[in-house]
Amino acid sequence: MLKLHDALSILLGVAGGVAVGGGVIALIIVLDIIPRLAQLTRTYHRVHWYEGALIGGSLIGTLADFWHWSIPLGRITSTLIGLWCGIFIGLLAAALTEVLNVLPILAKRLKMTGYLFGLLMAMVAGKVAGSLFDWFIYRP
Repeated sequence: MLKLHDALSILLGVAGGVAVGGGVIALIIVLDIIPRLAQLTRTYHRVHWYEGALIGGSLIGTLADFWHWSIPLGRITSTLIGLWCGIFIGLLAAALTEVLNVLPILAKRLKMTGYLFGLLMAMVAGKVAGSLFDWFIYRP
């Protein structure tokens, strides 16, 4: 029974990672974040550096989260970093409100416009199932 539980946990973890990663990549592609950044900075010839930084930052952030890496920086430095992270998240949320039509555009590009309601319901059901699993079964 323990092996079944472990296999189910691995399956759910991979499925969640693929869903979140796919959503983030779709959002980055639909918003044209990297080409727009390269255009604004007039460094389009270095677009591969931006892509590498995005992938590298995601990988290092994931590893730091899994292995509980920490750097003791003190209260003031941690507060400043938290403030800048909060500003970034706030600006990202503001940018996302400008493009609330991300899902319809994604459905149109994937030729899934007839399945948009089902796609939304699958996302809602997945979120509910993941939350219930986290609350009632997965207790680290």
